Amino acid sequence: MLALTLLYILSSVLPSTVTADNLFGQACSTANNHLQVGTYQFDGDCDPTTYCAPNNTCAHKGCRKDIFPFGYSQDANKLPELCPNGQFCPDEGDACQDLLPVDSPCQLDRDDECQAPPNFKELSDEKFGLNYNGSVCLNFQCMWANVTVGLKCVVENTAYIVYGANDQESINIVSRGNCVKGLYCDSQQLVCIQTKNLGEACTADKECSSMNCLASQVCGKEIDAAAHFGIWVYVIVGIGIIGGMFGTLIALFFFHGKQREKEREKRLQYWREQNAFRQNIMQMRDTAHASLLSLPLGANTNGSNSARSTLYSREGLSDDSHLPMIQNAGPRGSGLRHQNHADELEGEDYDSNNVVRERENDGVRYRSAQAF
Repeated sequence: MLALTLLYILSSVLPSTVTADNLFGQACSTANNHLQVGTYQFDGDCDPTTYCAPNNTCAHKGCRKDIFPFGYSQDANKLPELCPNGQFCPDEGDACQDLLPVDSPCQLDRDDECQAPPNFKELSDEKFGLNYNGSVCLNFQCMWANVTVGLKCVVENTAYIVYGANDQESINIVSRGNCVKGLYCDSQQLVCIQTKNLGEACTADKECSSMNCLASQVCGKEIDAAAHFGIWVYVIVGIGIIGGMFGTLIALFFFHGKQREKEREKRLQYWREQNAFRQNIMQMRDTAHASLLSLPLGANTNGSNSARSTLYSREGLSDDSHLPMIQNAGPRGSGLRHQNHADELEGEDYDSNNVVRERENDGVRYRSAQAF
């Protein structure tokens, strides 16, 4: 198995020109030219790029019948020429030859070797390829496919070997005739009969107008026929597409709705915390305000008649009592001095009664009464 694998790799790597150079000029015999069993491919002593010349040596082919000929590498620099109109390239590939008239000998399944009839446009079968420009090669003889219904016809049955699953061999019989399009040559009666429609009983592909006789022996649709569905299928597919779109939108709406609820709950919780914090501050302010208002009127905590005492008592008001308090308080000291003074009070007995509340335009602040 390993040796076969290596041989296959080497044969695929080496260009085909090496094989051609090895067989070119080698001895051969035209008597060995034949068709392979089962495939009916032309074969001989030479390789696919050479043919056995009349001098019994392998020579390079002088023509080709296919656009991509068999046996040449993809990067081949030079290929044999295609034959022009009015000529054909035989299976040997030696040189182009003129088309053959009716009743001339031809090669197997080479309808293109025969001359076309005058009404070839009407007789030509381009759909299934039952003829070539109205000409057929049946039983190695050129003829025209112009026999009408009920008339005698010629039939050719060729058995090909085909391979299925697990390399299982089976026989595929191809039956051809010289009837016009829409007819087939019955192998038993040898007369042209009208082809059968879809669903009718059949025994061979040629009997059906679709060229497809099912295993149930009824004519089926063409193998390459497009699949057609009922209107209800398109309606169901359209409803499914529209339903899927709306279902996706609804699912996204509910999904984002849950996300919005989570974000809303977070904002509500934050607002509640901030509102509670504000209420606490307001309560602390009211408590401080109430504690200051509870002091006795006219009380002087430091034993002197300072201007600060006029804030809580109107007794003993002077003529200047209508002036603003800031004028009696004297020049304002710097905040740094008050901070230093507060630091000096640390460690000493600090009387909270000496703390007064002063309201100014820039807000509420607390200062020591002894700082004035």
